[in-house]
Amino acid sequence: MKDHPFSLDLGSDLSVTGSGPYDSHLVRKLSDLRGYFADRQAFEELLHREDPVIYEVLEIRRPEVSGELLSGLSIVHPGRVGDEYNMTKGHFHSVRETAEIYYVLKGHGLLLMENEAGEWAAEEVVPGRIVYVPPCWAHRSVNLALGEDLITFFVYPGHAGHDYGSIASSGFRKLVLHVDGGYKVVDNPAWKPPAGPG
Repeated sequence: MKDHPFSLDLGSDLSVTGSGPYDSHLVRKLSDLRGYFADRQAFEELLHREDPVIYEVLEIRRPEVSGELLSGLSIVHPGRVGDEYNMTKGHFHSVRETAEIYYVLKGHGLLLMENEAGEWAAEEVVPGRIVYVPPCWAHRSVNLALGEDLITFFVYPGHAGHDYGSIASSGFRKLVLHVDGGYKVVDNPAWKPPAGPG
């Protein structure tokens, strides 16, 4: 862990190597996302053939305390499960009153967001675009490009934490599906109100 000021060169080579300044490399395979995709049959059929990596997170470790900022790269690989695009699990922050910023480096995607008051938003993202996720909003990255990774740089408060349990139990209100050569955001028929922080 770095304990002095440092700089970060994102560079032009955004391949995922786990090297460079990143000292944490999280890999999420299809099997790690059981229950997240709407088409359970398509999920099981794909998993029977292979267990592809859906997304990865490279992070610079910092103390998880107030006053620190945590940052890194999120890489969502291209693909679909049934008609649903590859995506991250999505999460609230454990400390709900914390925000997050995403800066898109590569690819074409959607940042899907919702809060517990019933509001939702979907921001289409391309390189150079910044998305501000306000406090109390869950967020999920969706890769709309079938031929390249969606890579974003993220920054959030060190004490924010992650609440994956609420999304695991309730799902997102909306699904992002491949329809007629494009994407469509539709209601998730399996969504139910969150049970609370998890």
